[in-house]
Amino acid sequence: VQLVDSGGGLVQPGGSLRLSCTASGIILLNYSIGWFRQAPGKEREGVSCFDVKDGNTYYTDSVRGRFTISRDHAKNTVYLQLNSLKAEDTAVYYCATQCSLHTALGYRSIYYGRDLDYWGKGTLVTVSS
Repeated sequence: VQLVDSGGGLVQPGGSLRLSCTASGIILLNYSIGWFRQAPGKEREGVSCFDVKDGNTYYTDSVRGRFTISRDHAKNTVYLQLNSLKAEDTAVYYCATQCSLHTALGYRSIYYGRDLDYWGKGTLVTVSS
């Protein structure tokens, strides 16, 4: 099983990027998928979740309205569209077969257990002028 996250790069403030998480060995349709990020010197944080049980998407407050998570079943890929990027969005972004994030409605966690806990290796997003 492999998750490959890609699409990061250098972008100016206010710019956009689309991150991709493509899976092999598993069918992403069967899992809730989370996007996480880790900025230099900071702890990893969950930023978005596609909850397969209720079909809803969730975002942490700092990215709501700017980031959008979506999935393409045919390509077995989950995307994270990043718009209106800010310097504080600079981080390595990871996708995973779990969700763990603080939302306006509370903390949301989905975990399938260690044997089904898959992560991409990360893609670097740098927002700088």
